[in-house]
Amino acid sequence: MKISIFGLGYVGAVTAGCLTRRGHGVVGVDVQASKVELFNKGVPPIVEPGLGDLLQRAKEQGLLEATQEVARAVATTDMSIVCVGTPSTVTGALDLTYVRQVMGEIQEALEKSPKPHVIVLRSTMLPGSTASLMSSFWPKPPPDLDVCFFPEFLRESTAVRDFEQPSLSVVGTRDARPVRDTLRDVLLTADTEVVDWHTAEMVKYACNAFHAAKITFANEMGRVAKPLGIDARRVMELLCRDTTLNLSPYYMRPGNPFGGSCLPKDVRALIAQSRQLGLNLPLVESLLPSNERHLQSLLGRITDSGQDEVVILGLSFKSNTDDLRESAMVEVAQTLLGRGYHLRIFDPALNLAALVGSNKRVIDTKMPHLASLLHHDLGRALGQGGLVLAAQRCVPVEELGRHLTDRHRILDVNGWPELCSLPVPYEGFCW
Repeated sequence: MKISIFGLGYVGAVTAGCLTRRGHGVVGVDVQASKVELFNKGVPPIVEPGLGDLLQRAKEQGLLEATQEVARAVATTDMSIVCVGTPSTVTGALDLTYVRQVMGEIQEALEKSPKPHVIVLRSTMLPGSTASLMSSFWPKPPPDLDVCFFPEFLRESTAVRDFEQPSLSVVGTRDARPVRDTLRDVLLTADTEVVDWHTAEMVKYACNAFHAAKITFANEMGRVAKPLGIDARRVMELLCRDTTLNLSPYYMRPGNPFGGSCLPKDVRALIAQSRQLGLNLPLVESLLPSNERHLQSLLGRITDSGQDEVVILGLSFKSNTDDLRESAMVEVAQTLLGRGYHLRIFDPALNLAALVGSNKRVIDTKMPHLASLLHHDLGRALGQGGLVLAAQRCVPVEELGRHLTDRHRILDVNGWPELCSLPVPYEGFCW
């Protein structure tokens, strides 16, 4: 099948690569010429393990192209997958501007060249969004137009694997109608649950709110345990042995405040909608303030260290990505610079020249001076001393040990047990 994908960020780029591996032809569409140019070369616009090989192979096989022309993309494909961003507004509500723009352009293209078409919405949207979009653009949809909401559960740094082996697969259709074989054959798995639009939209927020709750809970336990001399990692290990009631251990690791492009934004959106409905969600509303408090606790640990030089290992919100959106370490870096600390940063996944879109805006707005702080040589980044803030596992421990001096000390934010073996003072953030 020939498929157009709108939005060539994390979800769109990974979806494109994985679908070409299945033999489908993909036309990527994005408003940013830089992303289109990279795609046309078979080069991913983001850092994601395994994606570069997929796109390069697809380009060699003639299965991949990209354009900024919506009409051409729709006219030459049978299915359109919408993966554009849904950022937060200044009030925390969800901004569907990009989705509405794309849906309007698809509607216009189909009006000019009517034909059977499937639209798959993967952009994260609040319950009621798909129905609202349909009312706006297709109040009386033609019988040969299928529109579904197919939430993504892709984790950055493991997104390719997650696409092929999804932890959860749910698709929403109008009134939970059965999906057509074409959609099932292209995207769905044998155990995909078919629900209505609202339910599929809601499950995405329920999952992300739960993930955010698990991270916050583990971090709060870490803050309580630390002054009592208790290792919160051991507490979480014991808690997670109960796989019947305590569900999943994945996020139960005290350490970094949560960040990235999904959890903060989706928690804000859920809170904003609940307030519109006159509802009170105390736990969900407490997540972002608690996450901020956890960040302040980390800053307090840095102050208490007595060091005036700080080296951050890993600036992105997660290892093996270059995603700086709402990264706690970006906030830490900003604060330390404002307080007069001497700061150096090491993150091998970060290439400033390759940043595009929202990622680039983060740096342009918050850290325009990042280039002068970022060192690609570990020895230069570590220098001769200072507090090493180990935020990500971005370097082999043996290599790290070769550059440390007796004037270094380590503050482990990530739960990296091998750091204890290094011959310098070590402290865990929550253990």
